[in-house]
This record gives sequence, C-alpha cells and structure tokens, in this order.
Amino acid sequence: MKIVPIVRKAKLKDLDQEMEDIQYWLSRPPYERMAAVTRLIAMHLQPGQRMDKMFVTRRKLHS
Repeated sequence: MKIVPIVRKAKLKDLDQEMEDIQYWLSRPPYERMAAVTRLIAMHLQPGQRMDKMFVTRRKLHS
C-alpha cells in the first residue's frame, strides 16, 4: 500500500476547517466516532487513571 499525499490549495480566509471536521465526523459510522473519542480520552489519562464521569449523563439512543 502506498501513501499518497493529498494537497488542496485555498486562501486562508476561504477555509472553514471546523465545518469540514464536523462534516467528516458526521459522515463516519457511530462506532468509529465512539472509538475516536475513547482513543482521545485514553491519550489524556495517566496509566491507571479513570475518566471522571461526574459530568457525564446517560441518554437512551433512538434507533
């Protein structure tokens, strides 16, 4: 497998990276989004440390 760089030229004032990021993550399946969030949380925790769930609320997902 060969890695090919992707280049896109645009003026800085015309770029909306935040919206592109949102569109990308909304296009990914839920399990992939959850895996990414879990990976980010794990990167910021010390070994043996657990996530503080004090501010986490559980909601039932509607299918």
